Order: sequence, then C-alpha cells, then structure tokens
Amino acid sequence: MRHFFGFTREPFSPDIKVDELYHTAALVGAKERILYAVNLGAVSVITGEVGSGKSTALRYASSALHPSQYKIIPVIASTGSIIEVLKQISMALDIDWSHNSLARLMRTAREAITEIAKRKQLSVLIIDEASLLRIEVFAQLHTIGRFEMDSKPLLPIILAGQNNLLDKLMHLTSRPLASRVIGRSHLEGPKQKDMAGYLKHHLEIAGIQEQLFSEEAILAVHQGSGGLLRRANLLAKGSLITAAREKCMVVSAEHVRMASTEIF
Repeated sequence: MRHFFGFTREPFSPDIKVDELYHTAALVGAKERILYAVNLGAVSVITGEVGSGKSTALRYASSALHPSQYKIIPVIASTGSIIEVLKQISMALDIDWSHNSLARLMRTAREAITEIAKRKQLSVLIIDEASLLRIEVFAQLHTIGRFEMDSKPLLPIILAGQNNLLDKLMHLTSRPLASRVIGRSHLEGPKQKDMAGYLKHHLEIAGIQEQLFSEEAILAVHQGSGGLLRRANLLAKGSLITAAREKCMVVSAEHVRMASTEIF
C-alpha cells in the first residue's frame, strides 16, 4: 500500500505528532477550556465515546504547558482505590510509592506538590479514563487538591472519560470536586465536510497531496466510523490497503465497505 500510492510514511498512524494533528473545532475548544481551568487552578472535564479523541485532546492541551512552568502528573484511571491513583501520582512526582498507607501517600504527594509550587511551577493532574474511577475516589481527589483552605490553587485537575463520568460527578459525595469544574468539553464526531478535510490532512502528512478518497468513500468512512476518529483511521487505512490490492488509485465506497468487515 505504501509503495503503490507513494506514501513517504505510514498514513493514519495512531502515534501522530502533536504539531501534525488536524485542528477540529472540538479539539481546539477542548484545549482552550483545559488551559482556562489550569490557569485558574480549577477542574476541567472532557467526555466522549471510546475513540472520540479524548486522549488526543489531552496530548494537544498538554503540549501548551511548558515544563519550565508546569509539572504534568499523568494518571491512567482504573477501578482500584484512591491508593492506586496516589501511587501513580507518587511515581510521576518521583517520590516513595512502595507502601500502602493512604495517609502517608496523601501527605507526601501534597508535600511534593507544595515544593514544586515553591519552584514557581504549577502541578497539573491529568486523569485519563476517569469514568472508571470509583465514586468515593472523586471526594478524595478533592482532598488532594486542597491547600490552605483552598486559598492556593496548586493542583488543577483534568478529567477525561466516557459519558458516565458526568453521572459520577453528579453524585452527592463528588459535589465538592464537581463544584470546581469550570470547563466541560464533549467530543463529538466531525461532520462529513470535516471528515473530507481530516482524510486529506492525513494523506498530506504522509506525502500525498491528492485526495485519494472519492466522495462516496468519504461518506462511507464518515458513516462507518460513527464519527469516531479512531475507527475512521482504521477504515481509511484498511480501505487504502484494499484499493492497493486491486491496483486502484482512488478509494471507493466498496473498498471502505470491505475494510469495515475486518474491524469491530
């Protein structure tokens, strides 16, 4: 496929660089809301279905936080307790995480965040897959972020997850944390015209200036992906492979349909 079309690199790669991302309105809007919350030491929430681009939005926004001013604390959530979250925080802060004492983990994390603030850096806690967190963890996250009776916003928090994340934040015990939310973004799929631009953009960064997808193929990718960019990438790449096998220089809707039988 790569040699047939003349790509200079693999198209529709999942490890695309931040400066090569296609700037949809949803992506830019999510970044603006995240940075706004960070600057105020508050909480920002991103929701969307699996494959809608939440992790990409986190990468995009994080790239604007210069390491001289910000200390990023990345966490991949699970269904475990707050201790599992604190251990990931401790590892990111390069402090002792080899024990299971909640009080000790909480104390050392807060001390480390305070020391970072003294160096004129702001710690930013970014939790991906936050919809997996237990309800009780949200109340404890609020406790981690409180410093001197909330007079010092030293730990803005970014939460990204599926749509049920909002339901968990509406729970009574989660309200202290939810009250700090000032930026909410919901990532929806691109319109058909945006999908055409998205496909063209990815072809260009892979070295091809022509639009290899017919209008019918673009519609098929848009409909077949359900607006989910991860699935759109798989469909686009699979249909390119199918077209190359048939020695076709233009991807058709049938190529997209055939590619769709290979993915879930």
